[in-house]
Amino acid sequence: MQYLINCVTLSRVLIAPIIFWSIIGLENFGLTILLFILASVSDFLDGYLARLHNLVSELGRILDPIADKILIAFTMVALTLHLDSFYVGVMTSFILAREFWVSALREFNAIQNNLNATKVTFLAKIKTTTQFIAIGGYIFSLYLNLSLLIFVSDFLLFAATLITLITGLEYTTNTFNTDSDKE
Repeated sequence: MQYLINCVTLSRVLIAPIIFWSIIGLENFGLTILLFILASVSDFLDGYLARLHNLVSELGRILDPIADKILIAFTMVALTLHLDSFYVGVMTSFILAREFWVSALREFNAIQNNLNATKVTFLAKIKTTTQFIAIGGYIFSLYLNLSLLIFVSDFLLFAATLITLITGLEYTTNTFNTDSDKE
């Protein structure tokens, strides 16, 4: 069962470049919606199955956020290119910068044996969900060719970016406050 759970997590890593190609190369937004929904459901499913069967593992805790980051990065870059949008590009840059920064913080905290400082929080789960909803909005708007939904997705992406930056600040504060408390 542990193997199956890790395969569900890794499916997001494998689906991400296919989504990229579906947007950029094929411009097949029906396929893109299907793949993105499957990837989004896999994010819920792997955690649910791990908790249900009491198989939460260190490997799973490491792979899950990395798989999310890869999915978000491939999809947001593809949307930026396809939409030719400076706005989406800037928001994507902020999101990716935060993701790289938090990865560095997690590595630093692992070395310092301070894993609680960057433990996934409820707000971080809301961040991922909001990012998925914003991305889904863009893909669905491209499928329907509906400019109004792109406009709504712009607001959702702004909210997702704001939450993303807040969680990055929270992890940063936790890392350095906890670090200074140890001295």
